[in-house]
Amino acid sequence: MINNYPIVNVYEKNSSKSKLSSQLIYGEKFQILKKKKDWLKIRTSYDKYTGFIKKKNFLKSIKITHKVSSLSAKLYSKPKGKFLIRTKLPFCSKISVTEIKNNFYKFGNYWIKKNNIVPINYKQQIFKDIKMFRNIPYKWGGKTYKGIDCSALVQIFFKFNNQYCPRDTKDQIKYFKKPCNIKKNAIIFWKGHVAICLSKTLLIHAYGPKKKVLIMNINKTIELIKKTAKLKVIGIR
Repeated sequence: MINNYPIVNVYEKNSSKSKLSSQLIYGEKFQILKKKKDWLKIRTSYDKYTGFIKKKNFLKSIKITHKVSSLSAKLYSKPKGKFLIRTKLPFCSKISVTEIKNNFYKFGNYWIKKNNIVPINYKQQIFKDIKMFRNIPYKWGGKTYKGIDCSALVQIFFKFNNQYCPRDTKDQIKYFKKPCNIKKNAIIFWKGHVAICLSKTLLIHAYGPKKKVLIMNINKTIELIKKTAKLKVIGIR
């Protein structure tokens, strides 16, 4: 199945009161494992993550042609700027373009501007645009401009580059096995937390205690987490 809604919450149990564990974004594939009243137990195709989502009219299949390259992409009901609607697509959403008019591309019942998307096979330096998430709210289980957690901030950029990356920090440190020194694009791991190095002195992370994505000094952050959470760095990849 294909998610054809901008953001769908994935819960640990079949209740919206249970813990949010992750999210599906537009164009994401999943398998239905079990149906239970108004809920579906699913497994995502990309990272094999399981959880519960509310029943909706999802698509069986589409041919993915493009992906969203901006933090959030505005949508239109017609291929003109004045037909802007409230719906937006998050970064890394995948769409099937069926028509092009001027600088607008049609998918489903929506139109999106050309400068918000790239072809599905497009690749770039892995964390090239990560700073666009700066000051985005921290949200446990989140993966978008509305809120994101630390491990999703890592995963979403590998996914954008059509590369695999596990969803959770504990699995990411096992997957990225090759150790390295602190340098640009290195990934620093603590138990239950992860950050990306922007340089030898700065990192970016979705930091729960400050409730947003922040750029911080690496050494000061290591000392802060050691002091406040009693956690030491367990790996640099």
